[in-house]
Formats: sequence, structure tokens, C-alpha cells
Amino acid sequence: MRKDFDVIVIGGGHAGVEAAWSASCALGDSGHVALVTMRPDRIAAMSCNPAIGGLAKGQIVREVDAMGGLMGRAIDATGIMFKMLNTSRGPAVRGPRAQADRYAYSAEIQRLLATRGNLHVVAGTVDEFIINQERIEGVRLPAGSGCVTPRFDEGTSWSSQLPEPIWPASPDEKDRSTDAVDLRAPAVILTTGTFMRGLMHTGDRKTPGGRVNEPAATGMSATLQELGFELGRLKTGTPPRLRRGSIDWDGLPLQEADEFPVAFSDYPVSELPTGRFPVLPQISCRITHTTEQVHELIRGNLHRAPMFNGDIDASHGPRYCPSIEDKVVRFADRGQHHVFLEPESLHTDEIYCNGISTSLPPEVQEAMVRAMPGCEHAEIFRHGYAVEYDMVWPHQIDSTTMTKKIPGLFLAGQINGTSGYEEAAGQGLMAGLNAVRYRRGEEMIRLGRDQAYIGVMLDDLVIKTPREPYRMFTSRAEHRLLLRADTVDERLTPLARTWGLIGDLRWNSWCERRDLLQQIDELTRSIHVENGRMLREIIRRPDMTVQEVQELLPSPFEATLVERIMNDSRYEGYVQRQRAQIARRSEIDRRRIHDPQEASRISGLRSEAAEALAKFQPSTLGQAARLAGVTPADVTLLAVALHRSGAGKRSS
Repeated sequence: MRKDFDVIVIGGGHAGVEAAWSASCALGDSGHVALVTMRPDRIAAMSCNPAIGGLAKGQIVREVDAMGGLMGRAIDATGIMFKMLNTSRGPAVRGPRAQADRYAYSAEIQRLLATRGNLHVVAGTVDEFIINQERIEGVRLPAGSGCVTPRFDEGTSWSSQLPEPIWPASPDEKDRSTDAVDLRAPAVILTTGTFMRGLMHTGDRKTPGGRVNEPAATGMSATLQELGFELGRLKTGTPPRLRRGSIDWDGLPLQEADEFPVAFSDYPVSELPTGRFPVLPQISCRITHTTEQVHELIRGNLHRAPMFNGDIDASHGPRYCPSIEDKVVRFADRGQHHVFLEPESLHTDEIYCNGISTSLPPEVQEAMVRAMPGCEHAEIFRHGYAVEYDMVWPHQIDSTTMTKKIPGLFLAGQINGTSGYEEAAGQGLMAGLNAVRYRRGEEMIRLGRDQAYIGVMLDDLVIKTPREPYRMFTSRAEHRLLLRADTVDERLTPLARTWGLIGDLRWNSWCERRDLLQQIDELTRSIHVENGRMLREIIRRPDMTVQEVQELLPSPFEATLVERIMNDSRYEGYVQRQRAQIARRSEIDRRRIHDPQEASRISGLRSEAAEALAKFQPSTLGQAARLAGVTPADVTLLAVALHRSGAGKRSS
């Protein structure tokens, strides 16, 4: 087993796979990445809702894709219901979403990982870091750990059968270590998800683990605390799964896929497993709802729900994806809540009950489910549960995802207090990229709030203390007109190319698309219609359709490209004003604070501001200005001090 690497990634969830992929791409043929995970066959498992995207989350997936990541490609290959959300509103707040075949999704991610010759998957756990002079140098694995080889078959994921994992569950005996193993690397990325001291709750039953049938990671929390990290405790939950054949589908409202689905990835369609999009057959979902009987059951059993009754100590739950217990109490005046019945796979009988996340005892869950229309005879094959887990308060990282205490140690995903596959993927990609840049001694990348939702998320994490698992919303982005899902490639793909994340195939695809967009744009500025008015003016009218504009162009163009130019035209004035505002603030916002501790001791600074600077240690003046307790006067004093010391420099 290889023991020397450039980057080590701990954890095979959605943050871990993007971190390992982006690191392996950035390194190219010049380095090696180890992905350490307890269960290689569970890499990229969809622990909760088997769906990707949504409002703001879909934009993050597009950003991950524009920078060469995996998530967009995988959902395009395995989505079974594509739907654009918020279509009645402007393009800046629309969000692509897709239901996935959960088994095909995991298999496709594993298949893509197997194409990277410099990426090595290691079956094992990590409870101990190797640190020398306060810098990371590697990790220690227990006896029995070892590398695994993918069982790669070109047709495995795309047969008519249930997809099999590409990676085996554990290494062969000959590949197992008989003693503890030290893996060496100058950069380590920790992506433990919900596994650090994970504890699952269903009623009064408690089971150690991060998800069903998978053990908790028990030693890492103590290791982090010994290193001086401040840990917190969060909780989340999942709903029961029903058997498809036990549901009375007739009469339940239908939710159908889009007639003309939009792909997440800009990767050429010809590179999809079948050479077409969508790849898999498209399905529909059904909608049921809770009833007053359900609510009475819940209210009568709140004392038996650990997610609600306080049995899960010192932890906070998701405010924006609450348990059904929380919803019944918080919205007591509502007589019902929607429940979406979503198939988890084309090949199994599993139905995900989206909307009733719960930790109630099994018998209460069964009565609750059977009180919903269409579910009177429903069978539960897996009950819902809550899971509590340790996390690291994210003010201890900076917006590169590297920890402030231990150079070379990066954190990504739910360990930073976030929720969602998409948020985890965005952090993972940035962690992998920056781990390589740290390894090479290059300046690390910080995405701005005006560049990407990922930039907004990382900035929010390092300047705020989350009260509940952080979830991305379009409302969190003050520059969301610049962060449309359809313009991500223009903003990020050229940058990702310079960072080594984008290969020739994807780059050539972007260049071709860029040239077509420029051609359409020039045509709208040169064609005159309707009494001599330019087409550019006409397409700003809200009643103009894409088809009408296509008919006015001299050559046929793809509808999505035409719509993009129409959106550019309609928002042109607003975007120009927003860019001007950003330009005025950019110089001061991006001015670097190289020693936050020294900055917190500036003479004349108010004590509240000094405490905030000492705790959060902002890396830029803009981050300092966004801290609670820091006033504009404090920022002015800080800016003057930085100018005098010569320490203020524009960040990358």
C-alpha cells in the first residue's frame, strides 16, 4: 500500500469525493491523493433525500460543475425527475433540481473516481493526526486498513439491474495491514459528515452511528479537542421510507418532471454513459399531506420525540428543514403539511416521504403514516430517525477551508456546521483545490461573494456562528443578479482552467459555447425589427418568448443560449449598477488582514469589536466589516491602521 501522498482526504461523502477529485485534477500526473473511508462501497451514498439541487443549492451544483467537479455530471447521468423550481420568477432565483436514483448516483460517482489513476481509496478509519511543529504531516490508521481496487465494468451502472458499487466494501486480505499504518501528506482534508460521535435516535432507542448500519467515528472528536478546537453538537433527521406497492396512488395529486429538462453539467452530452440526456427514464412523484389526526398523534407524543423533547442535549436542529414535530408546534394554525412521495430508485420499492422527518417511536410513525391520504395501508420498511453529531465551530477555519490552528488541515462539509449534499460538495471542491495550492506553496483561492454562492457560504461560515445547520438560500447573496445559474460557466470556468481543474474537453466545450453566445449577442445588436428598433431592445420585453426570438435570428441557435442572452439584456441595467457598487467597495473589502490577532489590539478599538476580531480572525477588511459587533467606525480605524503598517494588501 502506498504511504506517501500529496493530499489525504478523510471521509467518502459528498464533500470528500469532491475534495479528492479536485485535488487529483489540480495535481495532475505530478502527485497522489488518498481517500480514506470506512466503507468504500458506500462512497457518495445519499443518506437522506435522494435529490440534488433546489433553490440556491442548484446554483451551487452548477458552480461545482463549472469548476470541474463531479456532482453535476453524476446527477445528469442518474436523475429520474428533473424540474426547474421558481420558474414564475426571475432567472436569478430559479433553481434546478433533480430526483436521483440513489444507487445509480453513488455508482456513477464511484465510476468517475475510478478513472483517476492518481486517486487511491483506502478502507479504514482515522482517529489520530501526525503533527510536527504544529503542522500536519499525515494520519494514522489502525491495523486491518488497506487500499482497495475498483471493480470497474463499463456497463455495470447502466444495465437493467440494480447498480452495484464500483468499490468493494473492504480490501482483500493480502492488501490489509497487520499493524497500524502511517499515511504521510502535508495537507489533510477532514470530511466526517454526521459520523463524529454520531448517535441515532428513534423514540427512546439510541444507536451509535452516522447513518443506518454504519458505525460512528468515535476517536476524532477527542483528537480535535486535544488540538484545541472548539466543538459543537448539531442534529438532523430523516423521514420514514415506505414500500411502493403498499401505497394507494390513485387520486393523489401528480408532480411531473419538466417536459424539456435542463442539464446541470456543461460537460458534453456525448460523454454521458448513453450519449444522450436525460440518461434514465423519467418518473413522476405524488403528493399527499398530513391531517388533523396526524397532528393530534404528534402532539400527544411530543414527549417521546428526541428531536423535539430535549433528549438530544446541547444540539441544534435544522430550522429550514424541520422535523414534522417542529412544524406541527411552530405552525399550530395549519391543518396540513404537504408530503412528497418520491421514488428512491428505478429498481427498488423504496419511497421517500419528503416532509415528515421524525424521531418518534416506530409505532407512532406507523399510525401517523397511515393517517395520510393514500397511505392507509402503507408499510414502513425503514423508520425515520434523528442523528446528533459533533462539528467544529467554523470561525476556526478561514474561507479557504484551512483551519487557523493547524496549517495544512482543512475541514469541509457538515463538520463545519452546514447541511445538504450541495453545500458539502462546494466546500469539498474548494478544500481539495486549496490543499494542493498549500502543498505547492501557492496562494490559496478565496471566492468572493460577488463570484459564487460558494463564496457567500464560506464567507458566512467564517464570520458567523451558526445556530442551526447552515443552508444556502438565494436571499443570503446580496449580488444574486450576478450569480445566475445560467452564467456560472462565464464566471468560474476560465478561473478553474488556470487553477488546473478543467481539462481540454470541458475547456473546448466552453470556448465553443462562449463564441456562440457572443455571436447571438452581436446579432441582437445589429438586427433591426419593428419600425427600425434593434432586436436587443425588443427582447427586453417580458412578453417575448425564446421561440419568437429564435425566429428573428438568421441562424438556428440552441434555446438555452438564446434565453441566456435575453436574460442578460433584461437585467443589463441592474447588473451594471451592481458591478459599479462592487467596484467601489472592492478595494477596501478585499484588503488583507495578515495578523488578525494584532488587528484586534489596535489602540482605540472598542472592546466589542476587539473581541469579535480576536474570535473570528477575519482574513479581509470586508469580512471584518460583516462581523456582528463591528461598526463602520471600527472598520475605518482598522483600515487606517492597516494602511500605516503596510499590512493591507488586496487578496486573490
